[in-house]
Amino acid sequence: MKTDILIIGAGISGTAIASALSAYDISLCVLEKTNDISSGASKANSGIVHAGYDARPGTLMAKFNVAGNALYPEMCERLDVPFRQCGSYVLAFCDEEVRELEKLKARGDANGVPELAIHTAEAVLANEAHVSPGVVAGLYAPTAGIVSPYELCIALMEHAMDNGAALFLETPVTAIERRKDRYLVRTPGRSFDAACVINCAGVHADEVHNMLLAPAFEIRPRRGEYFILDKYANGIAGRVIFQCPSKSGKGVLVSPTVHHNIIVGPNAEDIRERDATETTAEGLEEVWNSALKSIPELPRNQIITTFSGVRAEPSGDDFIIQDYPEAPGFIDVAGIKSPGLTAAPAFALFVEEMVRTFFGGLKKRKDYRAERRRMIRFQELSHRERAEQVKRDPLYGRIICRCEGVTEGEIVDLIHRNAGARTLDGVKRRARCGGGRCQGGFCAPRIIDILARELNLPKEEVCKDSSASRILTGETKGKDSAQ
Repeated sequence: MKTDILIIGAGISGTAIASALSAYDISLCVLEKTNDISSGASKANSGIVHAGYDARPGTLMAKFNVAGNALYPEMCERLDVPFRQCGSYVLAFCDEEVRELEKLKARGDANGVPELAIHTAEAVLANEAHVSPGVVAGLYAPTAGIVSPYELCIALMEHAMDNGAALFLETPVTAIERRKDRYLVRTPGRSFDAACVINCAGVHADEVHNMLLAPAFEIRPRRGEYFILDKYANGIAGRVIFQCPSKSGKGVLVSPTVHHNIIVGPNAEDIRERDATETTAEGLEEVWNSALKSIPELPRNQIITTFSGVRAEPSGDDFIIQDYPEAPGFIDVAGIKSPGLTAAPAFALFVEEMVRTFFGGLKKRKDYRAERRRMIRFQELSHRERAEQVKRDPLYGRIICRCEGVTEGEIVDLIHRNAGARTLDGVKRRARCGGGRCQGGFCAPRIIDILARELNLPKEEVCKDSSASRILTGETKGKDSAQ
């Protein structure tokens, strides 16, 4: 298949770049090795839009963090993605940590982070009543925020596809060759002929780079584990609550989510397996005990699920966004660890300019659509709007997920959108079905029925997440069996 631009990876880097480049009159393909968008580190992170005080001045992280943060309100409004600029605190519990806050503030000032301030213990406790009374001070960053990371990736990819991009799922790259002035990219099912290749392969980005060029960097996998608390715990933290950072990361946080849960985590464990996303009893206990330092009243009886994600730690400790004289048109976007989610809208524009330069300019699409078609979120409608929507489409009158109040009409819509759901977890990532207290105990069988019907599949072929995670194997009783 011939294309102008080929993007490898459909996480936050690949989808943000695809969305930016879809404004141009080009052919654009995105390859993803798994069976859905945002199936790697992008779905399994804290969902924090960082203010930008943590990165060292002069790094790509610092440059794109602050710029990306500023782009979030407009981008999320345009793409209809839940986002809230709730602010954040970094807590200090001793004089040494207060000095660390002062260093962070100086770094943030140098990076151009607006309105940073160090609050007294009294001010912190006035704003966050559940924070430990042992707090001494807090660095306040009002521009920090929270977003649903997987919903953002899905929206970016849908926006790109609405503007002509093509998505190929379950399409891992096995080899890349340079042939004259183009690239042959091989996958198990087909080959792609591209003028420009953008490597956004996450924890596998060094492996993809090494298919074409001599090794230039190394990606080390680092796992972080999390808890999600039920909405009954909402209010225990109104802002993102950090502890002072360490060499291994920003530390364990306690934060609200855009869907009114509480997220707690992560720890930081260097591992060998790049896709090892299991949780461990030891790791989770470490996370919980560390979080209690910030908020001693965390209600353990409100935990509804746990998860982990593997982030890409680059050998150079900065984002790797570069092209190569020996391989014109090949661009690495690698080592996108935190604050990669925040930085993505900004470095996508940077890569867009690199691509424009490579092609000697690009023409804008005449039919470009800047906005994504808005979702109908039934729970957010007024009583009158709900009645009108049910009159237009009776499927919106049937509640499928009681915990999150999601209707059959919403599920059918998200299945048939570009980049639509194909699995039980795909529906969950797009509409929160199965994300509530019962974790799918009530709605899962009904969603399987809907997926099978709308995708014209046998129920046995509906998966939980990956293509290997089959839920049903067959009927236990035939129609003529004795009842």
